[in-house]
Amino acid sequence: MSSQEIRILIADDHPLVRGALREAVKGVAPGSAVIEAGAFEEVAATLGEHGDLDLVLLDLTMPGVQGFSGLMYLRAQYPGTPVIVVSGNEDRGVIRRCVEFGASGFIPKSVDVESMRSAIRSVLDGGSWTPADVDLSTPPDRETSDIVRRLGSLTPQQVRVLMMLSEGLLNKQIAYELGVSEATVKAHVSAILQKLGVESRTQAVIAASKIAAGQWSPQAA
Repeated sequence: MSSQEIRILIADDHPLVRGALREAVKGVAPGSAVIEAGAFEEVAATLGEHGDLDLVLLDLTMPGVQGFSGLMYLRAQYPGTPVIVVSGNEDRGVIRRCVEFGASGFIPKSVDVESMRSAIRSVLDGGSWTPADVDLSTPPDRETSDIVRRLGSLTPQQVRVLMMLSEGLLNKQIAYELGVSEATVKAHVSAILQKLGVESRTQAVIAASKIAAGQWSPQAA
C-alpha cells in the first residue's frame, strides 16, 4: 500500500498534540490522508462515515470518553482498525491495560517526534510498539483477566451506554443521544449489569468510574 492510500485518524482534544502527531505521520507516510477529531463523538462519526481506517491515534481522556471506554468501543466496533493510544498518563499499569484491551501501541505524550514515528511505522507495518522500559512479558493476574473478559463481552452499543451512564445521563437522555427507544436502553442497561456482575444502575455507574481509573473489579463495585 502506498502512503497516498493510507488513512489515519488523529483523535485528541489538544491542537498542539494533534500537530505533533500530524508531523510524525507525515514523516512516516507522506501524502497519507489525515483526519482530525477533538471529541469522541467526532471519532465515532468519522469511522461511521469512512469505516475501517488504517490507524487511529487515540487520546484516553478526550471529551466523550473516560479511561479505557473509547479504546473498548473502537476495538469492539472496528476490530480491523489498529489503535495506538496516545496519553499523558505514563503509568506502566495503564500502558499494560491498554495493550490487554487491544491497543496495538502506546505513545506517551512526553516522547519525541522520532519515537512517535517509530511507533506509527511499526503499527502500520503490522507490528506493535510500547516504550522500551515497559515489560509485557509476564501474564496478567486473574483479576485483570476477568476485567478484560467482562468488558470484552460488551457490545459496541453497550459500551456507549456505559460511557453515558458514567456521565450521569438518564435513560431518556441516552435514548435521545443514540436514537433508540427507552426500552432498548433499559435492555442494554440490564445486559451491562449482568455482564459486569453488578446488581444496580448505581453499581454500574460506580463500576464505570472505576473502569476509567483502571481500578475496577466486581468485588469492589
